[in-house]
Order: sequence, then structure tokens, then C-alpha cells
Amino acid sequence: MTQVLHDSLESLTKEFKSIRRATLNMFSQLKHEDAVVQASDFGSPPNWHLAHVSWFYHKVLEKHGVKITLPEDINLAYLNSYYQKYDFILSKPERGRFPRPTIRQTLQYRSFIDKEVTRFLKNGNINYRDVAYYDIKLANQHEMQHQELMIYDLQYYFNRFIDPDDNFRPTTMQPFETQTDSLKDSTDVRELHPSMVEIPGGIYNLGYPGDHFCYDNELPEHKVYLENYLIDIFPVTNGDFRRFMDDGGYEDYNLWLADGWDLVREEDWKAPLFWNYEKGERSWTKKDFRGKIRLDPEEPVVNVSFYEANAYARWAGKRLPTEAEWEKAASWNEKLQRKFLYPWGENIDVHNYANVLESNNWAPTRTGMYKQGRSYFGCFQMIGDVWEWTSSEYSLYPRFKSKFPEYTDKWSINQKVLRGGSFATPSLQIRNSYRNYFRPNERILFSGFRCAADP
Repeated sequence: MTQVLHDSLESLTKEFKSIRRATLNMFSQLKHEDAVVQASDFGSPPNWHLAHVSWFYHKVLEKHGVKITLPEDINLAYLNSYYQKYDFILSKPERGRFPRPTIRQTLQYRSFIDKEVTRFLKNGNINYRDVAYYDIKLANQHEMQHQELMIYDLQYYFNRFIDPDDNFRPTTMQPFETQTDSLKDSTDVRELHPSMVEIPGGIYNLGYPGDHFCYDNELPEHKVYLENYLIDIFPVTNGDFRRFMDDGGYEDYNLWLADGWDLVREEDWKAPLFWNYEKGERSWTKKDFRGKIRLDPEEPVVNVSFYEANAYARWAGKRLPTEAEWEKAASWNEKLQRKFLYPWGENIDVHNYANVLESNNWAPTRTGMYKQGRSYFGCFQMIGDVWEWTSSEYSLYPRFKSKFPEYTDKWSINQKVLRGGSFATPSLQIRNSYRNYFRPNERILFSGFRCAADP
């Protein structure tokens, strides 16, 4: 049976409690020493994530007239990530130098905010069309974003330890052996399909097509024109990317955009982030949440920048798709002449169709998996596994109207759009129209890609 979206205070309260519980379960697996360390200048301490998402609810409640009196004096100033309207902002590289509030204070603050939000939802006479409803929903989505960001930070942090057992091992993760055994038929799936499929061009309505929650940067739906184009059936794999590397991809400046080539030389890039070459075994390995593993050539390549994706596409004689091309390949049903919320249709039970956080794999699955999750055009894994770089600059759609200033609008410069979500994206957050954005040099996110071409 197809599940439907429910907009009610009861469902919103249930969603709020579930999301808060999931974050706390993830955080509780950390030792205190690991919870206060900032892994990098571009990351954040787990304790900061835990406190910041509560601070966001705090500010939403104040916006709607709730007077918050904290049970004790907690320094909350440094939890502001970028909102100018809230005055004091601590720059990201400084977050690890301020271990306040302490973990104990953070947990107390979190519990206090939980009660305040629950009381607000219980006593508030609001419905799903009210601004207050949208803002609490946005705060839920914001926390899910930080769940994924914290997972990025955890993989980066634990990669500094050589011992593969010195690692973050999620209690929910399926055993690696079970994952491997269940995926043995994926190679056959790839061999049975063409590498690319042609998508018909014409007028396409880009953006979120429904009337439930979405981010303001997914709106308004608007018309764009597309020429006919080809797009990969599968994401680019580790094996595909190895061929690019073996053919001198990181040594050929002709393949790279100028800024990307500068980074290759300055940072001495020779492979995707976290890859290590074992000379004795003459093989590539990496350390992820499964421990130290040999790279599976059938898994989608992950932790690559836009520059690396773009260089590969040039090497392959292809290009990266625009976000409109990506969305049409994921959303459009040519037979029914309509868009769908997900590649497989309208069923919101995402983790049965795609590898997302609730799938508990904590790693990409081999290409060719989740056959039920294919799009109308036959494209696999467009939701989940790895975020997919597009060639599009992150800009706001025509007639854009901000629903929460400084959330999505102020970042529409010098960023590239990614689509589709990853194995660390919560299922309640992702859909075909969701627009993620990062700077083209960034590799800490679980980013991969698929290519496009002109027919």
C-alpha cells in the first residue's frame, strides 16, 4: 500500500520526538573525549551539533512568543552558526575551542527544549498551513541535516586513527558480511543494462510539485527547456574511477578546471578522500564505518569533489548533468506525463527503495541494488547511496520567496548543486526536488556522481 504524507499536530509531534531520539542515540555511542573534539576547520564537534539543533528550536519558539527561561546559566552564544539577526556568531574553526556548554549542560538544555517544544505543540492552536507549523517542521529538517553532518565529521575524525578498530561503529549497522552476501548479484544487474539512457527534451517544470513541506529553495516550480540528453543508468563506481586514475587522470591538467588543477597540485590529490594505496598488497583501501576495507569496484565512488567529478566526466567524453536534467531523469514518468516525488512513485517509505540512514548500511551499496527504486527511465540509486554532483550553480529559482531568512537564501553564491541524498540522509528529508549545495572543492560529504552526454 502506498503511504501518504500526513500533516497534523499529532504527526508533527511524533516526528519531532523520533528525530530527537535518533540524534541522541547516535551521540550516546561516543566517548566524552571524542564528543568535544573538532575534527577539522570545516567540521564541528559532536557536542556542538547536539546543542546547536536545540538552540534552533529555542529561537523558533521565541519567534512565536514563547518566553524561554533556562533552568541554569548556560553559555549559548557560540551556538549561532550564521544568523546575523541573532547577533554574536562564532566562526566555524573556533567551535572546538569553546567546550561550553559541557556535555552535561547540553543534555540538560536538550531535555528542557524537548519539553518546551512538546508543550508548544500540545497547547498551540496551529495547523499545517500556519507559519509556526512550518517553522517547527523546518527545525525538524534542520536537525536531520545535522545528523548527516555529524556523520561526515565522525568519519573524518576517526580516519586519523590507524587502528581500524579505533572507529565509530554504529550499533544499528548491519554486519559487513551480511551486506556483502546480500549484494553479490549486483554485477549481473549492471551487465544486463545499457550504460546510458536517452531522456526526451522539451519543457519541464523544475521544482517541488506538491503542497506538503519542502524547503523554500525548491520553490516555485517553474518551466525550463531541455534538449534531448543521455544520462548514466548507474552512479560512477570505484572501479570506473580507478580506470580514470590509472590513465593519469590526476596528472593531466587538460581535464581539470583551473581552480581544481590548483588544488590537485597544492593538496597533492591522487585519489578520492580516505583512499590509501597499500604497496605490499598493490590495492586501494579505505577506512569507513565498516573499518579498514579493500575498495569494492562495484560500489559508487564517494567523497569526491565537484572538480574530481568534472575531470572524470571530461576524461570519459561526457559531462555532468544539470540539476534540471537530473531531476527529470529521477521524477518524470513519460507514459503518465507527470512528475513523482520519488523515482519509484509517491511511496514515502524511502528506506525500502533506497539506501538511506534508516537502511543501517552506513556505506554505499553496490550499483544495481534496490531495483524497485528505479526511475521510470530505468536509472538506479538516484535516491540514497551518494549525493550526486550536478553542473548547476546553486542559485534561487525565479520568483523565489524566503520562508525563513538566512537559511537557504544567503548561500546562493559559489556553490554547486547536489541531488539525491546519501546513505547518511534520513528518509524523511530526501525527495527528487531536494537541493543540496556545497563548494566545488569539498570532499567530506558523501558525494559521488553520474554522467550525462548529448545524444
